[in-house]
Amino acid sequence: MDILIVDGYNIIGAWPELISLKNKDLGEARDALVEKMAEYQAVTGYRVIVVFDAHYVQGIEKKYHNYKVEVIFTKENESADERIEKLASLLSNRKTQVHVATSDYTEQWVIFGQGALRKSARELRNEMKLIQKSIEKNVKIIQKNKPISKIPLSDEIAEIFEKWRRER
Repeated sequence: MDILIVDGYNIIGAWPELISLKNKDLGEARDALVEKMAEYQAVTGYRVIVVFDAHYVQGIEKKYHNYKVEVIFTKENESADERIEKLASLLSNRKTQVHVATSDYTEQWVIFGQGALRKSARELRNEMKLIQKSIEKNVKIIQKNKPISKIPLSDEIAEIFEKWRRER
């Protein structure tokens, strides 16, 4: 099994599209990152854990799943780096390869010493671009092979039927 642990704020601060979102609304930037990591997880099959520092969200430690991605806000006075190091040490074994996505050079060396592999923010972004292109290509193929209705429908009516279908 492969696990990707993502240093959330480090990645947000390194990807241009997330930086501009962060400048408007930090919560929106976090949500966008988690959505992208859900796509990554769906395509690669990796278990994805996104870790955010507590200093932006005060209070006790918080964990939840969003799009099947595990999201962790560290407890107060615990940095994301500390939690990532603990997770990398805890989860790494002979059957599990841990990857850590961060551009923090010091953090990369620490997790590398624990047997985890590092992935820079740029590497992860490039990988995400390839994944998104792959998804777009698959969607086009599916749309192209979509069966034509036996009853001619306007696009507006077809869209209404599609909404009804998805609500079930």
